[in-house]
Order: sequence, then structure tokens, then C-alpha cells
Amino acid sequence: MNSNIVFNGLTIEHIVKKGIKNSYISVKPILNEELNHSKIILKTPLVSQSFIQNLLQEKESWIRKQLLKVQKNPPKKINLEDEVELFGEIYSIDTDEAFLLRERLEKIKTTNETKILRCYDEFYKQYAKNYLEPRLEYFSNIMCLPYNEVKFKKMRSRWGSCSSLRVITLNTELIKVKKEFIDYVLVHELAHLVHMNHSKSFHDLVDKYIKNSKLIRKEIKNTRVF
Repeated sequence: MNSNIVFNGLTIEHIVKKGIKNSYISVKPILNEELNHSKIILKTPLVSQSFIQNLLQEKESWIRKQLLKVQKNPPKKINLEDEVELFGEIYSIDTDEAFLLRERLEKIKTTNETKILRCYDEFYKQYAKNYLEPRLEYFSNIMCLPYNEVKFKKMRSRWGSCSSLRVITLNTELIKVKKEFIDYVLVHELAHLVHMNHSKSFHDLVDKYIKNSKLIRKEIKNTRVF
């Protein structure tokens, strides 16, 4: 069941899901002509109106901060069937870099935006695997830090992660940022194999393999995941 809630000037889409136990709030940018437009979504189990009001009051400051982030750093609008973004550069879909995507789009022959976006996602995932996996292996070898497995996934809030099982997960959107950003993320996640924190020892290890790591770290924090 969906409904809209207006709270202190904020319009919030409320989704009641009976199968969940906890409540979740998200702020999602919307790709349209107004690039700073956002949707606030509240997902809850069946709860009282007073519970919802208390939750929104508690989270209002966080919601407004997220809205400001989107306004300051809006998502990039994709020109479907026109261009691709790789390593911080925009390429025409007619270039060699976009051959696999062009091949996919020609195969499905559709104007359906959802299907086209799926082709883009599949293209970026394959491109990410082809570039990131050998690059991760390179740093793993020179750092003498073996990992058990690498996974690739499109993620909204992080560039990568490292689990206690020595499994590294990389965001497929990484393929869109500059190569020095990519190297930083790879070394960052490998460093977590020995330091599951962001201590001085962790940063010293990253600094050993990445030049200008402090500057890159600052820049990448201000780069939207997607």
C-alpha cells in the first residue's frame, strides 16, 4: 500500500510492506530534466501514524542533508544510445570502447528505456570485470595480500567492501571514474584484509602504494557513486 505523507514541507512516499520488521528511509535522485529532483521513500511494516511522525522527526535532519547532497552533486543524465562513461571520460557509442554495448543494443532492437538501461548495466559490469579483476590481482601480488574471492555488484552507497572472509566486492560503477580513483579503491579494500578499520596503520599501508592518496581520498568522497 502506497501513500504520500507531507512532513514539514517534505513530500514522502510511504510504502507499507507487511513482510519487513524494520523501517527504512531513502533519498533517491531522479534522472529527468530537473537533475536536482529527489524522491524520499519511507518503507515500514504496518505501524501507527504516531510512530511514523516520531520517526520522521528523528530522521528529518538526516533527510535534509541527503537532499542537499543531491542538489550539490546531481547525478549525470544518461543520453541513451548516445554515449558511455569510462575512466572519467565520455565516449561516443560509435567508438571501439563501446563496441560491446553497441552490439547488445543492436541485438535487442528496442526503444524501451528499462531494457536499454539494463543493457548499459550489463555492459558496465562486463567492462568492470575485464578491467578491475586483473588490476586487483596486480595490487594483491605486490602487496602480498591474497583474497579469497572478488564479486562485482552495482551499489548505491559504496565503491567497494571487504569481508572478514576475505571476499572483496567491487562496485561496477567504478569503471566510470578516473583510473587513479580505481587504484585507490582497490588498494583500500586490499588493505582491509589486514586492517578492518581506518586506523593510522591502515592509511599508512594505503599511502605506501598510492601516490597522493590523501588528495584522492578527499576527491572520491565528493564523487557520487551513481
